Amino acid sequence: MIKVYNTLTRQREELVPLNGDKINMYVCGPTVYNLIHIGNARPLCVFDAIRRFLIFSGYDVTYISNFTDVDDKIIKRSNEENINSKTLSEKYIAEFFTDSDGLGVKRADYYPKVTENMDAVIDMVDTLIKKGYAYEADGDVYFSAQIFEGYGKLSHMPIDDLVLGARIEVNEKKREPLDFALWKAAKPGEPSWDSPWGKGRPGWHIECSAMSRKIAGDTLDIHGGGQDLCFPHHENEIAQSEAATGKPLANVWLHNGFININNAKMSKSAGNFFTVRDIAEKYGYEPIRLFQIQSHYRSPVNFDEDTMKSAKTSLERLYNCRENLMRAAESANSGQSDPGDLKKFQTRRDEFIAAMSDDFNTADALSVIFELTKDLNILIKENEAPKETFTAGLQTFDELCGVLGILYNKKTDEIPEDVKKLSDERTNAKKAKNFALADEIREKILSMGYNIEDTRQGVKISKI
Repeated sequence: MIKVYNTLTRQREELVPLNGDKINMYVCGPTVYNLIHIGNARPLCVFDAIRRFLIFSGYDVTYISNFTDVDDKIIKRSNEENINSKTLSEKYIAEFFTDSDGLGVKRADYYPKVTENMDAVIDMVDTLIKKGYAYEADGDVYFSAQIFEGYGKLSHMPIDDLVLGARIEVNEKKREPLDFALWKAAKPGEPSWDSPWGKGRPGWHIECSAMSRKIAGDTLDIHGGGQDLCFPHHENEIAQSEAATGKPLANVWLHNGFININNAKMSKSAGNFFTVRDIAEKYGYEPIRLFQIQSHYRSPVNFDEDTMKSAKTSLERLYNCRENLMRAAESANSGQSDPGDLKKFQTRRDEFIAAMSDDFNTADALSVIFELTKDLNILIKENEAPKETFTAGLQTFDELCGVLGILYNKKTDEIPEDVKKLSDERTNAKKAKNFALADEIREKILSMGYNIEDTRQGVKISKI
């Protein structure tokens, strides 16, 4: 049984999909006008780990993450670069995939773009007007937030407090402070689409509601995103979707915590704004991923140089264990495994599942992997187990790391057969105590671009 903390109910509850073992999961994606920053990477990594665990647990997961490809920021940036907004957004969608793939994030099943779903947007806006939840004002269309019963139920804020925190911008035509735009009338030089209210483009909130409904139906099993989206974006999504359909938008709402930079809020004005690309160039992508999941997804995390160095060191420890385990398995003799060793592997697997089943606690799950690493290192050091034990340990290790999406940069360099043959000749020469010949062969292997090292677990060959 998987228990999750539902932002909507503020309670831990059992995850019960609407349709047996099928889960529809929607996670808000980026507005594509720039490279993604370290804060954008948090939901990418944590929801990827959640998705992987759900699949590992036997669920058939449909994962949806959108691209906002028309927006004020996109229009402003495209004007600055003197290119059209579509060219700009497609450029940064490609850059997004470079970083997302670099972080080891599995591709979503669907990446809907708002520019390709205008019919769904217009249809939902039209429905809201007809039901009396929205009104047109000189080409703009606004949602009447206070008409929707239960507005504020996700952010758990009384509506009077929300009204006090809202304001009406100059030139806005909305009737009440909490009302929000569903459709914006076209301005000169901006991209626009035909609608019953004249040329224009969608407001930000309506696009996720329209696209998730088009792909997954009226109700999602899980809707996720950053804590900063809880209000107003997700609150407004709930209002407009449920007003249109009369059904819950999502049964479970998950929100990841914020990222601070050196214990301060990230902002360009503070000079502590970092893109994922910037950090990856210095540390690599995988340490960024480990950093993002080494705390519980709902907890805030602090990014600094020491944290990244620690993540890199932790990964090296895991990679070293795996490499030594593989060599031990290759050099060990076959035989019957000690039941105690196999039971220990199963215990670690059970502990990992328990951690992830408790609101996707990746922090505790990682701790289990490091405990397993200790177990395996002891086994490797003793070097007395049969091949079957090392193989079983490797299988458990890879399985658990795979659920968290780490160790995806495993070395895949195949050692050429001629290098392997020379290594065997060197081993035979050493057994015959012909050390001069062994050294000669070693130099030949080095000249071919490979290093050779004698370890307790056998001979290690690696590309220089």
